[in-house]
Formats: sequence, C-alpha cells, structure tokens
Amino acid sequence: MTKTSMDMLLSNQKNLERVLDNLKEGIIAHDLDRRIFFFNQEAERITGYRRDEVLGKDCHEAFGTPFCGEHCSFCDEDHPIGDKKEYTVNAPGKNGGARRVEVSVVTMSGESGEPFGVLASMRDITDLFCLAIRAEQLTSYSNIIGRDSKMLQVFQQIRDVSDYDYPVHVYGETGTGKELVASAIHNESRRSGAPFVPINCGALPEGLLESELFGHVKGAFSGAIREKKGRFELADGGTILLDEVAEMSKPTQVKLLRFLQEGRFEKVGGENTIAVNVRVISATNRNLLQAVRQGSFRDDLYYRLNVIPIRIPPLRDRKTDIPLLVDHFLNQSEAQYGRKPPTISRQALSAMLDYGWPGNVRELQNAIQYAIVKSNTGVIRPGDLPMELRPKETACAKPGPARKLELQAVRKALRQTGGNKSKTARLLGVGRATLYRFLGDYPEALDGL
Repeated sequence: MTKTSMDMLLSNQKNLERVLDNLKEGIIAHDLDRRIFFFNQEAERITGYRRDEVLGKDCHEAFGTPFCGEHCSFCDEDHPIGDKKEYTVNAPGKNGGARRVEVSVVTMSGESGEPFGVLASMRDITDLFCLAIRAEQLTSYSNIIGRDSKMLQVFQQIRDVSDYDYPVHVYGETGTGKELVASAIHNESRRSGAPFVPINCGALPEGLLESELFGHVKGAFSGAIREKKGRFELADGGTILLDEVAEMSKPTQVKLLRFLQEGRFEKVGGENTIAVNVRVISATNRNLLQAVRQGSFRDDLYYRLNVIPIRIPPLRDRKTDIPLLVDHFLNQSEAQYGRKPPTISRQALSAMLDYGWPGNVRELQNAIQYAIVKSNTGVIRPGDLPMELRPKETACAKPGPARKLELQAVRKALRQTGGNKSKTARLLGVGRATLYRFLGDYPEALDGL
C-alpha cells in the first residue's frame, strides 16, 4: 500500500474506527474538558459500558468516578500530564466488577503543537493477575512486598474487597503493615481518586479524638477558636482508616456506631447533621473479639466493623519473604540517597532468617538502615547487624579481646605473621576458633596475603 493510500485510509473516520475497533487494546480519547469522543469495542468489553453511553460525557461522570483513579491528571485545572504516562489501575465496571488494566496515556496535539486532549490505551490483565497468584509468581502488589502463600492470600483479598464498599477490619501484630494494606484497598478501589485519611485512635486523648474524627464548631470547648472539619468530613468520597480502633473510648464508639448506621454525624458542639460518603477500614494489633468479651469494646460496633476481616501474617511466619524485603529496602536506600548500597553477605542473611522479628517488617527495615550505616566494606556482615540479630557467638561473647577484633587490626597481624593463623590469634590475644569465625565473616582480611 502506498503512503497516499494509507493517508486516505486513515483520513476516513469510518476506516479509522474500524482499525481501532479491531485492536486487542481498549482505546479511550477525551478532550481537555474530559469529554469522551472515542471509545472502541475493547474498551466496551473491559468496562461493560456501550460507547453510546459514554460518548460526549465527562469521563468522571460517565464512569461515576475518575477512570484513572489517583493517577488522573484532569482532577485539577493544570492537566500536568506530560508526553506519556503509564500505570496499572482497577478500571470501574458498569456492573460493579472492576477489571485490572495496564494503562498508557499520551497527549494529543494539533499541527501547531497545542494539546487538545489525551488518548488512553488499556490492556486487561485481570486473568494474568489471578494466574500469577495461583502460580505463586507474584512478588508485590500495590506497594506491598511478598510472595509467600500467606501474603498471596492477602493480595487476593485486597483485590476481592476493592470492588465493594463494605467495612474491612485489618488485624495483625505491630509492624506488619496494616496501614499499607488499608491504603492498597483504597488505591485499588473506585475511590482511589478521592482522599485516603488515616487516624491513630490510640494516639489521641478521648476529648480530642472525637473532635479529630467529627470536627467541632467555634466555641465548642476551651481553645476551639474556629470551626474545624473532622477526618470523616475530609475523607468524603474516599476512605478513612481507624487505626488502633480498640483504643477508642465507649462514648466515641457510640457516635461511630451511629455514623456507620446512618452515614451522618454532628460536629462537637454543633447541631447541624452532616452526611458524608466514606468507606471505613479499621485496624488493630489487639484481638478485637477479646476486647468485646472483656467489655471494653461494643459488640454491635464490632460486628459493624468486622464485616470483612483481613489478617496480616507476622514476618516470622513468612520468612521466605525476607530476601525480597531486604533487596527492596536496599534499593529504596539507593533511590533516596543516590549512592550504591552495600550487598548483603550469606552469613548476615542467614542471621536474619534465624531471627524471630518481634517488630516484623518495620523492625527489618530499621535493621537494614542500621546495617547500611554500620557497614564500611561494601558488604553487610553479621557484625554490621543490630546486636539482637547477631549470631550468639558474636552478640553474647564474653568480655575480652575477642570482642575488639577489627578488620584493619587483623590484616596487620596477618601480615606480621606471614599469614600464620595460629600466630595471628596469639598476637591478637584470641583463640583460633574466634579468629576463624572472624575470617569467615570478613574473608577480605586475607586479601593480598
């Protein structure tokens, strides 16, 4: 086909639509006012919407929510899209069932270079995602790292509940990443373009917590010099996370229960009823049912919050994820500071796998940050780890010269003795076993001998 013939083909609107309708990718195009002017057949299949239902309509209104969720570049007046943008979202479906899609958005410009709209192509990867979970090939999901079967179950639960607005209760030990899971549920849902508002109910005194949640009017109490919006009002259209919800006082529980039943509340000191549309996710590291039995938590509120429970496993129950998490935190350090992080030795990783991790993933992150600062050889050794992680021989050694071995001192002694390890140990004032253990951790001490 000649170039002229191709130009004629593409200049004909019907021919162009026919070409785009036969693509295996969904195509949506809208102008700078978000009005949709093209919607191909694959886009119809993915979303469940017919083109005559969306053409000419504002993108947000057509789908009942920003199609691109938190990635939308048209939620303000600046449209800071750039030349190209790629991301993965749960695309809203007409019948409530969202599809997981990879989206690529490009700016469309006229002959003068002035942009007049955007074109988004999308590929449905819902089935691939489900297959990856079943095959245990997934290593991360919505900023959560893990490939252990217990974490894959959590990923599937996040995916399942994201299509619905039912209350979710996330529970697990301190440091397991409950807020990350709550944020993932929000980001994967239709509400992702709206605010995600977390509040720690255990960090605020009773009088202040109610004001933080529901807001107050001017003069409601001493110090209330102006009217203030509460977290529920700020989260309107989005999601609120009630972290450490078990620490909430009984009076605040009553007000929260009423909101869950009616979707309405009054500000502290106010008389006007306020209605908001908020999804509620709660979280705690305590056994909420046990708190009910002890009488510190209302049973009717428990059943309102615990509609869909998600348990986050402790790190000690998914130790196969430790190497993944270590690599993630090392790469995170490189991205933050722009310098190559140290690698981790087999012995140090072995010490991490042997440890119980009472502080879970948060403690692991802290341990890696400590080791990065401590290590000065480009390799993290057991001696670079926090004291509680070091092997017992190193961490609990008796006071004496063995605790004072340093790389430079050992190198100097080896040079003086011509590499004779027995003489080196005597020169350093330690036993041969201690020296051999040190050389096992720091083989570079033998370099140049």
